[in-house]
Amino acid sequence: MNDFVKAFLLANLLSLVITPVCIKLAPKIGAMDIPKDNRRVHKKPTPRFGGLAIYAGFISTAIFLRPLDRQLVGVYAAATLMLLVGMADDIWDIPAKLKLVGQLACGVILWVDSMQIRGMANFLPIGPEYISFSPAVSLVVTLIWIVAITNCINLIDGLDGLAAGMTLIASMAIAYISIYTNRDITLMLILGVAGACLGFLVFNFNPAKIFMGDSGSNLLGLLLASVSMIGDTPTKSVTLFATILPMIIFAVPIFDTVFAVVRRTIHHRSFLEADKGHLHHRILAMGFGQRRTVLTLYCICAIMGMAGILWTMKLKIEAIVLLLIASVLIFIFLGIRIDEDDLIAAREAAAHVNDPLIQYSSMEEALRAEEAREESMDFFFMREREKDEDAEEGAERDDK
Repeated sequence: MNDFVKAFLLANLLSLVITPVCIKLAPKIGAMDIPKDNRRVHKKPTPRFGGLAIYAGFISTAIFLRPLDRQLVGVYAAATLMLLVGMADDIWDIPAKLKLVGQLACGVILWVDSMQIRGMANFLPIGPEYISFSPAVSLVVTLIWIVAITNCINLIDGLDGLAAGMTLIASMAIAYISIYTNRDITLMLILGVAGACLGFLVFNFNPAKIFMGDSGSNLLGLLLASVSMIGDTPTKSVTLFATILPMIIFAVPIFDTVFAVVRRTIHHRSFLEADKGHLHHRILAMGFGQRRTVLTLYCICAIMGMAGILWTMKLKIEAIVLLLIASVLIFIFLGIRIDEDDLIAAREAAAHVNDPLIQYSSMEEALRAEEAREESMDFFFMREREKDEDAEEGAERDDK
């Protein structure tokens, strides 16, 4: 049994053993997720302290990577800081801006320890093959990359087992690419991530006994963003592995995040304000249960992972075909059609009025909410009746 298999199994075992401890510890320290608004899918208080188990599984990879070089020290230090910031949020619900400061600090640690995006590949037929960045530009680009991927994973953590499962699939795709491109350190680290996710998923899949919380989702986002940057030589291949391939593999959470930003901008809402318009919420609104929704997104993520593998193997036509297939599936489930948007709005309005945990400041506010609910429901059912009438008229024309 080689060290890579040992690292995966050890990370898996530690996560399996420590997760039940986190489940018992969470209520005692206040790390509980209370379903206090209609955005949450779960119905009862649930521990949200899984990040500690995932961290323990990942950190065990240090046993097989001694002595640690500068980059590895940076990865483990940034992961530790991210865990602490996430744990603080799981227990005390710290402000979003403070969490952002923590993410930026982790990015600075990685950059100082030579985990940097030093340039970009030039895919144009003219100019140099590789465009180098100045130190200042490199710092900004690296921070944007770290913060973006970290929040992408955080935003998809909305259903039981979704973030852990998608990270597991993405990690296995990166592991295969690492084998293909002879990146042993990256392979060791990413197998630690995969093993930790698999062990945690035993308790996190629907019905979940524990959530990973911000300590877990932010940690996984940081690790996925940073592990792919292992390497010092500023070449086109390193940039491809560090950014382009992860963008293909993480296409689902990246797209969901971009769509969330656009959606909140259109509705004049803060980027940091949570809502119920994410991809997984829209699939749920189409009648899928939690498990089917999660498995559907697993499949799309697996397609993206395979596309990344094929791209590495220079089978670009095949990779593009898979990307198109996944893009079509995302478009279908996105719920752009008005009837699905109305269903989401109607359900949110109904849940908002009937939720006993929500207190209104005045009777007028409650009446306005009731009117909004009725209008949303009436509009939705009107659209449904129109569709039924159009279908009947079409059938009559076909009979004639």
